Amino acid sequence: QVRLVESGGGVVQAGGSLRLSCAASGRAFSRYAVGWFRQAPGKEREFVAAMDWTGDNSYYQDSVKGRFAISRDNAKNTAYLEMNSLKPEDTAIYYCAAALQSMNFIRNQGRRRHDYNYWGQGTQVTVSS
Repeated sequence: QVRLVESGGGVVQAGGSLRLSCAASGRAFSRYAVGWFRQAPGKEREFVAAMDWTGDNSYYQDSVKGRFAISRDNAKNTAYLEMNSLKPEDTAIYYCAAALQSMNFIRNQGRRRHDYNYWGQGTQVTVSS
């Protein structure tokens, strides 16, 4: 069992930055791939970024490439999402998720919600214009 708790959300002006954190407790965090998803009002939850369990490979949604960066610190059992040059369309609830090592995750590059085993409760990010 893995429990995930997100933090770091808030209100920021367009062009600003935020860093989200995802603190994991439970079984060995280093065995899990991590992903960030977001859900805006009235929309489906969508993939944002993912990193495999080694930390060697990361994947991004096209709209955030070059602006967001995913990272992890296994010693601290924490994953991060650094968000720069934020836009109003980035406004959403951001969720952290963890996935056991699997060929599905590799094949899908962490983009599929169903490849994840555990989810956090989410943190709100609001970008004002």
